[in-house]
Formats: sequence, structure tokens, C-alpha cells
Amino acid sequence: MTEIIQQIDSWMDNPANNSLEPGSDVPAFARPLVGFALGEDDLFRFLKTDIGSDFYWTPEQAFSLAYPDERVGATELTVITWILPQTKQTRLAHRKAVNMPSIEWSKTRHYGEKVNENLRRHVVDLFRSKGYQACAPVLLPQWSRAQSEKYGFASSWSERHAAHVCGLGTFGLSDGLITPAGKAVRVGSVIVRKRYPPTPRTYTNHYEWCLFYSRGKCQACIERCPAGAISKVGHDKAKCKAYIRDVTAVHVEQEQLGFKVNSCGFCQTKVPCENRNPLVGKTFKAEDLR
Repeated sequence: MTEIIQQIDSWMDNPANNSLEPGSDVPAFARPLVGFALGEDDLFRFLKTDIGSDFYWTPEQAFSLAYPDERVGATELTVITWILPQTKQTRLAHRKAVNMPSIEWSKTRHYGEKVNENLRRHVVDLFRSKGYQACAPVLLPQWSRAQSEKYGFASSWSERHAAHVCGLGTFGLSDGLITPAGKAVRVGSVIVRKRYPPTPRTYTNHYEWCLFYSRGKCQACIERCPAGAISKVGHDKAKCKAYIRDVTAVHVEQEQLGFKVNSCGFCQTKVPCENRNPLVGKTFKAEDLR
């Protein structure tokens, strides 16, 4: 377990792998967090039933798509997820943004996700080079977006939910995953046919680290959202998607990068959970986010 974490860290420490844009020596992400979960964890079965039993994958279902000639049980598998925190530079720039995303955030959304894609491939290749079968579910050709009867927009495999199972965080009012490094993050995952000890989950409720749900004190993400897509009843995915596709993505194309990028992320910065679990450590003060 320590070895794979070190290998992920080492890969991310290389500027050639982790850059805000091609040719830049500015990193896209800070040091990753890594978590592990057993393939037979009951939460994976719950997620399939809760999100969409007809389309959502358990770890063994995803793995069987990558290795259709193998008969592999859940007890042979480990799910590994990582959190890629936004850098302080990107977070500070994005805090100043109001209705349109900062260019740093847009670059991380596009080029940073390329970093994440390459990291998924790298981890899979690492295991395969050592004789272990592995796959990255979101890179499988069968991965697709879907419509959950209960939650609306969904997909075959959610890396945020996998990270939750792996002990790396709980959800907030905006649907974002609040991790020990906060909510301004990207998430990646792989499944490997090798057993690792699971990361302990230090929470019992999937909303436990959200100030609004746990203490009724915070509505910062509501105030931060330019689309009005967040309220006390939760996250309006349709309104959120419409604002990104019709407004911010167009802005990125016309004013920033020359092509459309689904860049937004306002609810991830200038909020108490931006870069930490707000229930742990020092008392949050508004000036912390100025």
C-alpha cells in the first residue's frame, strides 16, 4: 500500500506529468490523497441499488468488462481512489472570480483532467507490469452517462462515490465531495486484482463533513453559485449543467482557451470546505477566504 502511494506521489512530482498546461512548470495539482476499499464493501452494492441498478457498476462488474474472459469475484479486488487537490495558486485566483471562471480554473479543468487521465493509465500500467490485472472504470469504452430515476444525471461509475467508499470524504449541499484536502479537487480511481487493507472510514453519514447538514450553519455554496443551482434542498443538476454548457463553457472558448471547457467550480472555492474538512482543526473565519 505504501509503495503504490509513493509511486503515485513520485509520478505527480514530475512536472512533465503534472502541469497546468503543456510546457508549463506550474503544477496542476498539489500532493494527492490516496484511499483503498475492498471490492466486496457493502457500500458499493448500496450505491448500485440507490443510484441505478440497471446501469451503475459494482467493482466486479466494471472489472469483468475490462477482462471479459476472466471469472473474478469481488473478494479478489481492491478499489483505489485518489484526490488531486487544486493548488493554492488556482484556488486564490478562483476565489476572485464571480460569474465566470478564472483562467487557472479552466486550465485545470481541461489540462488537469488530462493529468488525471494519464495518472489512471499510469497506475493501471504499474500493476500490469507487476503481473496484476487492473482497469480504470471511467476509461472503459462501456462507461457512459445515464439518467438516475432518483438523482437525475449520473454515470456507470462515479469516482466521487468510490472515494467516499475509500474513506476519502463525504458529500456537501452542492453534491461536491468534501475531503481532508477540501472540496476543490479532482478524483480518479482504478480497480486492481490484488488485495490491500481498506482505508478506515472515519464517518458514518455521507453528509457528515458538510457544515450545513451537520450543524445547520453554512450556506456559502448557495451564495457562491452564479446559476442559482444550489438551495437548502440541494443541487439542481439541470440548472447547473445549463449554466455551464450555455454560459461558462462559451466564455472559456471565446475569452480564455479557444475551445469549450465545462469550467465552473464556484461552489468549490471561497467556501469553508474549500481546502479542508471544515469540522476539523481551527475555527473557520471569513477572512480565511479573502
